[in-house]
Amino acid sequence: MDMNEIKEIFFQECEEQLAELESGLLKLNDGDRDPETVNAVFRAVHSIKGGAGAFGLDDLVSFAHVFETTLDCVRSNKLEPTQDVLKVMLKSADVLADLTNAARDGGSVDEARSRTLIRELEALANGEVPAAAEAPAPKPAAAAPKAAAPAPVVEKPAVNDEGFQPIPFSFGDFDEEPADRYVPTCQILFRPKKDLYAKGNEAALLLRDLSRLGEMSIYCDMDSLPPLDKMNPEEAYFSWKISVTTDKGEDGVRTVFEFAEWDCDLDIRTVEEEIVGEAANEEELPMQPVPFDLSILDEGGSTGSDEEPAVIESDAAAAVAAAETVSKVAQVASRAAENAKAAASAASAAQANQAAAAGQTIRVDLDRVDRLINLVGELVINQAMLSQSVVENDTNGTSSINMGLEELQQLTREIQDSVMAIRAQPVKPVFQRMARTVREIADITGKSVRLITEGENTEVDKTVIDKLAEPLTHMIRNAVDHGLEMPEKREALGKNPEGTVRLTAKHRSGRIVIELADDGAGINREKVRQKAIDNDLIAADANLSDEEIDNLIFHAGFSTADKVSDLSGRGVGMDVVKRSIQALGGRISISSKPGQGSVFTMSLPLTLAVLDGMVVTVAGQTLVVPLTAIVETLQPEASAIHSFGASQRLISIRNSFCPLVDVGRILNFRNTQANPMDGVALLVESEGGGQRALMVDAIQGQRQVVIKSLEANYTHVPGIAAATILGDGRVALILDVDAVVAASRGQSLRQDISLAATG
Repeated sequence: MDMNEIKEIFFQECEEQLAELESGLLKLNDGDRDPETVNAVFRAVHSIKGGAGAFGLDDLVSFAHVFETTLDCVRSNKLEPTQDVLKVMLKSADVLADLTNAARDGGSVDEARSRTLIRELEALANGEVPAAAEAPAPKPAAAAPKAAAPAPVVEKPAVNDEGFQPIPFSFGDFDEEPADRYVPTCQILFRPKKDLYAKGNEAALLLRDLSRLGEMSIYCDMDSLPPLDKMNPEEAYFSWKISVTTDKGEDGVRTVFEFAEWDCDLDIRTVEEEIVGEAANEEELPMQPVPFDLSILDEGGSTGSDEEPAVIESDAAAAVAAAETVSKVAQVASRAAENAKAAASAASAAQANQAAAAGQTIRVDLDRVDRLINLVGELVINQAMLSQSVVENDTNGTSSINMGLEELQQLTREIQDSVMAIRAQPVKPVFQRMARTVREIADITGKSVRLITEGENTEVDKTVIDKLAEPLTHMIRNAVDHGLEMPEKREALGKNPEGTVRLTAKHRSGRIVIELADDGAGINREKVRQKAIDNDLIAADANLSDEEIDNLIFHAGFSTADKVSDLSGRGVGMDVVKRSIQALGGRISISSKPGQGSVFTMSLPLTLAVLDGMVVTVAGQTLVVPLTAIVETLQPEASAIHSFGASQRLISIRNSFCPLVDVGRILNFRNTQANPMDGVALLVESEGGGQRALMVDAIQGQRQVVIKSLEANYTHVPGIAAATILGDGRVALILDVDAVVAASRGQSLRQDISLAATG
């Protein structure tokens, strides 16, 4: 694996860390004060900083360091995460994402914004909380130039089952080394947790790396070490008090512990004092630091004695003995842990293995998954062809070949479902990106907006997820800019000054439904209607329903904004939404109540690779109608058919009338309308929730088909969404139900497709 591949993995992990950061900050903004949430946020920034440092991404490291320092103040309860504080942190998370994207893809970042946020973060770390905050945080007595992370409070732990307890540390135990000059020194308290050894880290190696920073003295505290027969093999008992003189400063020390900081108690303080005179008498000192050379650890050595004094004598040999004792204890603990595991029951081991397997993941290039899906699609087609051939040549119908084909069909379907599940991903990453959009639009418009997301773990094909961001961004902008009122106006109306935008995802009837709702003013239908008349979109005397008026906003160039701004006024936005949703094989509808808000509902297929459809024939042509659009099928009776106007017909279904659409006539497969009593009616749900009865000649059956792009392999055909290959090798066209229904409303099909392409 070359460096470019490693770097790409780092950026992939950055995406996960940024998502974790955004999620944690939003939880804190909602009032969550769980320490683990704070730690998760801190770890995300810390991990990005550590990886960026390995690749020399200085801008990213610098910003992440300041951000990390401020988060550490929250983690150590030095800074209260109020709404104003979190507002700065959410903006900082956005800049951190921009810096990451710039490092990966090139480009630039708004340096003025970055500098402003750095100053705000440093001010927060120094205790300068915004005036609007709920409670001011105490300002530290002396702030380091780089806002050094404050030391966590080490509380005295409770006595454990073995009857011993670790000794709490105090910086008062450090002695002052005599000097006749100013000496920058880092004093470190390092107490490993059992997780450090469980993850393969070694305290002695960390101490060796630390010694390379400069002159170091060390004290090993072994007071917590119990007798061997009472030792817990999974615990860590040794701790160290270290003093290192280095020009690398605290940042250099933290770099040594970068990948072990979460698995130990670590406290670092930088002191710079002028000490004059002779060293104090050793007998009066509570402990004596020892000059420590860890280079001999690479050469190995003998083990120390079982009993060691609490204070190591002042010579190098004693220091080496302490390190060797650490290794011995670690080896004993490791062997004891292995014996304990061997003695566990088989059932417990099986459960542990299952739990471990459940959390395992693997990174696979998306192109490989796409190739696998294409191959599975070809397998489905060939299986259908084989089944068709056997049916045509075997009249018995009960042969072993038929039974084998049925099993093959079932296995093929299971393989296809499993492969599609690999590409299924939750919509959470897209929803999290919308949180940033809401913040930015709210800042521009001066509105107070709260985004609520639901159903973030709803899964959908990755190809659908990748194409959701653009329409959702336009809808968010529309909701905040046009839908929500200004805070003072909302208060005058008796509403909460903070507007709410709710983004929801859920599965329904084999499709994914995404709703975007706001509690704003709703659609001003009189204004929309007048604007449409002024733009010659409708006649002045046109009789339109509320639904039809609402859908006028999807026309290209249509806008109700009074003036052009950075956000609106040019009529670009909702037409893009409609075009994007239609390109995904979906539909969008609007529900609005004046004074209460609007709800935009998008219905999309779960995948763009396979489709459950009804195979029908129309004027000798074979078509596939998406099964998710069909409500029911029925055989028309003469008494249920009613003429309307010169050429329109209605069908009566349970005391209600529904327009009857001749699919063959709409698609120009025939010049005259067919007799409804000679065919079958498919009651379908079209865009906007309206129902139509599609008239076809016959139904061949229901089957799952593999979607093939018609535009990529041929050209765009009005009224046709895609194509597929049937079991007999013929190409069948997949019907675009919404386009056919729209054409039945009076427009020619080609005109409707033209409108769909532009608005």
